[in-house]
Amino acid sequence: MISSIAQWHQVNSFAALPPDFYSRVRPQPLSDPQLLHVNTDVAALLDLSPQALHDPLFLRVFSGQEPLPGSEPLAAVYSGHQFGVWAGQLGDGRAHLLAEVTTSTGNHELQLKGSGMTPYSRMADGRAVVRSSVREYLAGEAMAGLGIPTTRALSLVVSNDPVYRETVETAAIITRVAPSFVRFGSFEHWHKAPRQLQWLTDYVIHRFYPECLDTTAGLPGAGKAYIVNWLAQVVKRTAQLIAHWQTAGFCHGVMNTDNMSILGLTLDYGPYGFIDAFQADHVCNHSDTRGRYAWNAQPAVAQWNLHRLASVFTTLDIPVEALQEALSGFEAAFLETYRGSMARKLGLRAWQPGDDDLYDGWWGLLHEQAADFTLAFRRLAQVPEQPDTFLALFPDHEPVHDWLDGYLQRTAHDNLPAAERVERMNGANPLYVLRNHLAQNAIQAAEQGNGSEIDTLLRLLRNPFTETDGHSAYAEPPPAGSRPVAVSCSS
Repeated sequence: MISSIAQWHQVNSFAALPPDFYSRVRPQPLSDPQLLHVNTDVAALLDLSPQALHDPLFLRVFSGQEPLPGSEPLAAVYSGHQFGVWAGQLGDGRAHLLAEVTTSTGNHELQLKGSGMTPYSRMADGRAVVRSSVREYLAGEAMAGLGIPTTRALSLVVSNDPVYRETVETAAIITRVAPSFVRFGSFEHWHKAPRQLQWLTDYVIHRFYPECLDTTAGLPGAGKAYIVNWLAQVVKRTAQLIAHWQTAGFCHGVMNTDNMSILGLTLDYGPYGFIDAFQADHVCNHSDTRGRYAWNAQPAVAQWNLHRLASVFTTLDIPVEALQEALSGFEAAFLETYRGSMARKLGLRAWQPGDDDLYDGWWGLLHEQAADFTLAFRRLAQVPEQPDTFLALFPDHEPVHDWLDGYLQRTAHDNLPAAERVERMNGANPLYVLRNHLAQNAIQAAEQGNGSEIDTLLRLLRNPFTETDGHSAYAEPPPAGSRPVAVSCSS
């Protein structure tokens, strides 16, 4: 373990690309910054000792007051489609890549978010508020606890600096951590620039997908075949990610191409949400008035985004037929992950032909009765021994019994011992998820300088499948009659 962030070994591979891909720009520090919270799990991932977290240099660097020793901060340029419309040049408008560090767990990029204006801010202030920063800080750990690929966050720094959104709020900076923040839009930006597109593609493949360089018989790929291989892997990772989102009841909220990770990570947490009362067309983003990014639309949107990504590579004279072949793997990869996840969540040994009807019936049951997503899956494990707690989630029991008859016949076919079935289901169905009202409680405390609710949520979300004594309220839906938390793009 290292005792100071100044001892990190830096490699900064993205910064080694030509300056076409970024602008050198220093963060703009917060006034009188306070370190509200440090994620000790991520600190350990980065080989940081407890002593390093209390070093004054830690706060100075992660509040934007001074660069990490040896680093040259930058903001990356990219473009993208936003809500289905080409938006042109975008970029890191409020984020600064500090460095890429080498640790015992691999290479990790460190990025400040909310750290001030960059050349890509587009008339915005470059700031983030406590509200959105707490939401992202918690979201990464919630997803990691569920085993879903994600970016994470190391620290949360707050300040009394005013930030003007729908109301006047206060500023914050989080330090985001990921192997890379390259996104679909990073490639879209160069759709008319083959040289830069080739540079970026080769960088990403050599750095993160080296297996794609071997195309046939173990020999290095000739021509552009390795790019088609790589694109097929991006398609596969993206399909797997979306399948995990669907079976976790997670809505991203703003699946623009500039918010899609080239590594298949959950990236850019804004107006996300875990569904409470299930509706298949649930929209978590108050700004998404047409429901483009509803829960049931996410797989199709991911495919649409992948087609936008693939189309860029016609610039490199890759045949359309080859690109279509790479894209064609989405459905199979999605279904394999989705079916496997659903089998585990329903306590089945494995998916079998005919199980899709069982799954569809389940979604229909939840949708028609607006049952709580998380608790319905969790309590299903108690059937048939203790059916009442499960049935209590549904106003009309008759269709529930009809579905349960078919489900129990299916589980009997597997012939799993009851205790093993329950164990498998409880290991796949979380008790604790980051419901919006829980995040809101943590936000309100954080706005008063209190990080204790963040502490509590992190403890639960890191072990979401294990019941923790004294925390039953964290496993419950929002209180009856409470006002839903409205989450928008400013979140």
